[in-house]
Amino acid sequence: MRVLGVDPGLTRCGIGVVDGVAGRPLTMIGVGVVRTSADADLGPRLVAVEQGIDQWLDEYRPQYVAVERVFSQHNVRTVMGTAQASAVAILCASRRGIPVALHTPSEVKAAVTGSGRADKAQVGAMVTRLLRLAAPPRPADAADALALAICHIWRAPAQNRLQQAVALHTSKAPRTPKAPPGPKGRTA
Repeated sequence: MRVLGVDPGLTRCGIGVVDGVAGRPLTMIGVGVVRTSADADLGPRLVAVEQGIDQWLDEYRPQYVAVERVFSQHNVRTVMGTAQASAVAILCASRRGIPVALHTPSEVKAAVTGSGRADKAQVGAMVTRLLRLAAPPRPADAADALALAICHIWRAPAQNRLQQAVALHTSKAPRTPKAPPGPKGRTA
């Protein structure tokens, strides 16, 4: 499975591509950051993020895209930029028919480090170890993007089995019978 992880941001949008399957060693295929100037207008910044993500999608042809789920922060301006970059990533993948998965930061941290409260240094150290890299990817946004891809590779099989079980259960669920017709053919 090839997954492109996206750590969304307007100034630095982390991108990482990982190949592998759960239970086997993983391989980093590429890692980087799409950068935009904080001084530029919003429209051109979003276009730059789109172009950067499109280049990665064209070059690496992932089967899935994993994007960090935006969560509420105290700084509304920061969360808005993150949400806008996230939407661009989802749009780029969806335009190509590539399935998109959203993972919360705590899910990613828990998957990669074992603790949903791990700090950036711990995530970077584990990404380095899991992908057998010489040094942690820099900046941290790049390491976070790889962590998202790793998280999806490890969690997707379990999530798919869970979705299949839920679908099977709901298809076998007993149906509520209709009420018998009341007087003169009307239902109760």
